[in-house]
Amino acid sequence: MSSRLIGVGVGPGDPELVTVKGVNALRAADVVVVPVMAAPDGTAGGERGRAEATVLHYVPAEKVVRVAFALNERTDRDRREAAWDAAGERVAQLLTQYDTVAFATIGDPNVYSTFTYLAHTVGESVPGTVVETVPGITAMQDLAARSGAVLTEGTEPLTLVPVTAGSAVLKDALAGPGTVVAYKFGRQAAEVAEALRETGRLEDAVWGSALGLAEESIRPAAELAGEPLPYLSTLIAPARRDGGRGGKL
Repeated sequence: MSSRLIGVGVGPGDPELVTVKGVNALRAADVVVVPVMAAPDGTAGGERGRAEATVLHYVPAEKVVRVAFALNERTDRDRREAAWDAAGERVAQLLTQYDTVAFATIGDPNVYSTFTYLAHTVGESVPGTVVETVPGITAMQDLAARSGAVLTEGTEPLTLVPVTAGSAVLKDALAGPGTVVAYKFGRQAAEVAEALRETGRLEDAVWGSALGLAEESIRPAAELAGEPLPYLSTLIAPARRDGGRGGKL
């Protein structure tokens, strides 16, 4: 039989937001791979990531395999690609030893996830591997629930933008209709605040980081002073609404 690689979304940080199906997949797998920040020498760093911390609520530590990724590397392409190759080789090796390998990823495995690249690499290295995913709660859903922001009503569109693509992409989205969600904007908080002001979307916008964790912070975007925020920060700029109920149905 072919080995199975399952990407399991474990939510943004709160272990109670892992789905029942996600927990069952983690427990049924032979091993659970968790991504950790690569140290300068390429080995798995000592800091426990969100995915690992969440997984350990449901499976014993001896079942967890840490694999190093250059998760935040943006400038050194050679180092990033070398880390990807090493991670892919490690998971490919596990798939020759075990029938089912789960890979835990924060949020959802099909939304800006490390798993997407890993699955592609492993598919080339271990032909015949069956790849599956288990959806997870996303940061924008969690932030909406914790802040009271409504993501969509009626026929409103919803636009998700990674600010790592550049603040101009965010500004274009904010100039359009519907709710705009920005991911990974912590390092460009000043540009994000300016884009919100220029497009008249600052007043109702909210941002959050470390959702569901002890250091959680949820604040109005109007309080953005320009200082850098945690990398995994999320912004919701709700659609402009006239206050009429059902007006966009």
